Amino acid sequence: MKAVVVTGYGPPEEYTVGDVPVPRPGPGQIQVRIAAASINPADVRLPSGDFRDVVPLAFPHVPGNDFAGTVSEVGDGVTAYQVGDEVFGQAVPRALRAMAGATRPSLSTGSLAEYAVFEADTPFLAHRPAGLDIEQAAALPTVGLTARALMAVAGVQPGETVLVVGATGGVGTAVIPLLAAAKARVIATATAADAAALRALGADKTIGYAESEYPSDVDVALNLTLPSDHLAGVAGAIRSGGRLLTITYPVPQQDWIGRDDVGLHFVLDMDGAFGGMREVGELAVSGGLPATVGRRYTLDQGAQACVDFVRRHTTGKLVVTM
Repeated sequence: MKAVVVTGYGPPEEYTVGDVPVPRPGPGQIQVRIAAASINPADVRLPSGDFRDVVPLAFPHVPGNDFAGTVSEVGDGVTAYQVGDEVFGQAVPRALRAMAGATRPSLSTGSLAEYAVFEADTPFLAHRPAGLDIEQAAALPTVGLTARALMAVAGVQPGETVLVVGATGGVGTAVIPLLAAAKARVIATATAADAAALRALGADKTIGYAESEYPSDVDVALNLTLPSDHLAGVAGAIRSGGRLLTITYPVPQQDWIGRDDVGLHFVLDMDGAFGGMREVGELAVSGGLPATVGRRYTLDQGAQACVDFVRRHTTGKLVVTM
């Protein structure tokens, strides 16, 4: 089958598109004919070697976590899915889930390929709702799960002011509508070119990326892009007793932010504690969780899509169709 192939640790410029064996499902697994996949930070961070000591990869490696497609084969013991079912989901690698303390690591293969294998009994796999198209379904898994987790941990109340740092990416464009629905006042960092798009999603105000433009005394700050050991500036924008949530590595420490009067939370849901793909799909179909697709690629362009994810600014998700 055709797939994006990584042959060793390195930058995405070294990825290629080539042929690899078709993975076959074992007991409790399904094989999916992938229709579309989207790219997330882990898809390029793991092959870069940044986490090789805790998340070693076997090469050749096929990257990709988020997907939508059709069940093409089922393994022994699978009853929830049948050949022909339309599905979507997320397949974070076993080692990454284990590193985050997950009790049921993933056994999946990469989704930037014509076929992939996934666990059948997991909250990160679900039937694709009829009202959710292929591209939306492929774009939503990681950002939808993360946005829901952020909302659950933040506990945003009506009238609270929320600063979203790194608002133009997939998670930012997913969480802003949820914040708006919660009746929060949303201030989002963005370029001037992206400001109108974020306001259309529900942001009340956009500002530049410089710390000097940050507001003061916000109730909540969501960091979606800065390394978690560089958050003192973000913390300085938060009122005493406020909350700072981050989704980036390294796992943050309280003394790094220079504030002991701000609640610090590292948000990474690896066990579906805040709901799985079924809940994400239901929310998306209801209109509460839009999928913003910024760029589209074919599988033949899949390696370039990974390069663009790292090197080019994009609002929303990069989606690869097979």
